Amino acid sequence: MWEMFELLILISCLFFLFAQVPGRHRVYAGIIAWTSVVIVFISGLPSWMEESNILYPVMAALSLPFLFITIKLLLKGNNSVISLTRAAGVAFAIYAPFAFIEEIGSSLITMVVSHTHLILDLLGYPVTLVQWNTFQSGFFRVEIILACTGIQAIAIMMGVAFAVPTTTRQKILSFLLIAPVIYILNLFRNAGVIITYTSQSFEWLPDISGNLEYGYSSFFWAHNIFAEGIALIFLVALAYSLFRLIPSLGDFAGELVSSYEKEIRSIVCKDKQSAEVQRD
Repeated sequence: MWEMFELLILISCLFFLFAQVPGRHRVYAGIIAWTSVVIVFISGLPSWMEESNILYPVMAALSLPFLFITIKLLLKGNNSVISLTRAAGVAFAIYAPFAFIEEIGSSLITMVVSHTHLILDLLGYPVTLVQWNTFQSGFFRVEIILACTGIQAIAIMMGVAFAVPTTTRQKILSFLLIAPVIYILNLFRNAGVIITYTSQSFEWLPDISGNLEYGYSSFFWAHNIFAEGIALIFLVALAYSLFRLIPSLGDFAGELVSSYEKEIRSIVCKDKQSAEVQRD
């Protein structure tokens, strides 16, 4: 199952990159790329549900109508969706080396583990590194994997920054705004999850995770609710700062929203008309 998951990600990555090359093919490459991404989301549903993850299942549910509208807009040659596809290509190009070259991914994880350990030491919280990427405090352990490094968020935000043409100065400032900020904030996120989970800080909250593993409820609240919620707020604030740095991103976002909104309204109106015809 995991091999199929990785294969789909690789396929989407290759076709997103292929869609960057000018030509008639780019539309169809983009369609295959977005379709692969949606299949990844759908195929990952069982594991995310098992982990009581909230964000990814919601994204998976929304991915099907998104894909349908995206394909329609790509076939129409919609410039904003083509730019969105370009942004996804940049994001995948940044993420791919860490995901598919084990040495690079492991090096990033090792660096994150080291810096997270440093923050925990500065905060005076006792932990033991029982494996190269696993912290333990008391009975509980937290493993740092690639998803805990912040590389996905960095890749996505860098992709957004490259969705529109920018000056060299804007490119440099975008990188400095995105990469170091997300990396450092993610270290504190990791430290926060480790502290609150291993100390069972949220054991008093209701267990809504559905996982019977001892102590998991605190991890669920720490990682899946509070950490992801705070991270989302920070990403919104970062996106706002990025839009201030690159004003044309605002126009791009407006055109993108308008394109999808127009298609959604068109679908809704057709459904209403069909319903009225059937009643008549």
